[in-house]
Amino acid sequence: MYSTLLTLHSLTRWPVLGSLLFALFWAYRGWLLNKEFTTFDDRVRTIATSFAHIQFVLGLCLYFISPIVSYFLHNFGTAVHERVIRFFGMEHVTMMIIAVGIITVGSGKAKRLKTDKEKFKTMAVWFTIALLVILSSIPWSFSPLISRPNFRWF
Repeated sequence: MYSTLLTLHSLTRWPVLGSLLFALFWAYRGWLLNKEFTTFDDRVRTIATSFAHIQFVLGLCLYFISPIVSYFLHNFGTAVHERVIRFFGMEHVTMMIIAVGIITVGSGKAKRLKTDKEKFKTMAVWFTIALLVILSSIPWSFSPLISRPNFRWF
């Protein structure tokens, strides 16, 4: 179960990043070019938010069955000084909760605004902040601090 969830969580990062990047492109385009906020634009917002929520649920499930997190929680005094253990036990989960919260708030605010320009601007700003948090907290294969494969297979 752990390896399946780990693989799903790893692979789902790509739809999350892709949908966020597309939503950002679309939001900046709509904002800067004064486009009308259409049903398609609302779907882009919803899809990006939904992928983030799916990833969050997978990550949360993974958090509670991970042997790394279990070690972190049961040996906090020593584990907090071990970079990899601390990253997965505390840093990664905290930053991703913040990022999903930012996406959720930004999506909700954009949904409720009256003018098209405000909707696009709100999406652009909040999703940009969330994307930066996400990018800083993914254990990329090229990271000198925490390195994990970019693609895990079953």
